[in-house]
Amino acid sequence: MQPELTPKQIGKRIQRWRKLKGYSQEDIARLLGLPRSSVTQMESGNRQVTVNELITISENLHFSLDEFLLKDNPANPETEEIHQDVPPKQKQRISLPKLKPEKVKNIVLYLLERCGGKPNVGETVLYKLLYFIDFNYYELYEEHLSGIEYRKLPYGPVPKKLDSIISQMIGKGAIQQIKAIYHTYPQTRYIPMEKADLTRMTAAEKEVIDRVADQFSDWSAAAISEYSHKDIPWIATEDGDVIDYELAFYRESPFSARTYAEDYES
Repeated sequence: MQPELTPKQIGKRIQRWRKLKGYSQEDIARLLGLPRSSVTQMESGNRQVTVNELITISENLHFSLDEFLLKDNPANPETEEIHQDVPPKQKQRISLPKLKPEKVKNIVLYLLERCGGKPNVGETVLYKLLYFIDFNYYELYEEHLSGIEYRKLPYGPVPKKLDSIISQMIGKGAIQQIKAIYHTYPQTRYIPMEKADLTRMTAAEKEVIDRVADQFSDWSAAAISEYSHKDIPWIATEDGDVIDYELAFYRESPFSARTYAEDYES
């Protein structure tokens, strides 16, 4: 079976029928024996859908596969957005982040140990490192690492409630705040006064942090901010709103932390 539809059209139709029937992405993932991230990629057109997967979806969502695959079938408008038919529970985020202050403190200490001594790593770079760590980890493991929420502001993603955690760390002597000038611009820097507790960090967590630090810790504040503006979660969020972690699954290279190639059909 070789449909004339593009993967994006097929994905849009799957999404439309899923919402009409009241199914979540997790429901479809369970039906197909796939991770939910694969269903997200499927619906966005970034993953080819196999014939067997289409048959399974059509049988469970009770629609005609022959009609579904008709290129000009008016029952399958690619541009139609289904809002009124989506059950209220489907409009809610699948996994809400819950702030983990102790985890945040440990990540900050470890980051500062690794790259806090670099002259470019001020508050702005630190914020962006945390953003990429959190969103990369969520994309890879579908779990929240620090539980920080990030708001879309003009200079990139900004972590909520981090100021209070940083203030507590300064007050307890865990870190020291330094005001400096870097390339004629004022800069706020943090120096670790104690070591991170690596026994409270899993190998997977450390690996994600290390990768982000290796990739970005030499970047200037301007460069990493500009790069974050090209990341799908930031692009797809309204100014001032909290960035939804689920948007990490819509990333493409070079932003994606995950390799989806094994899911594609040749």
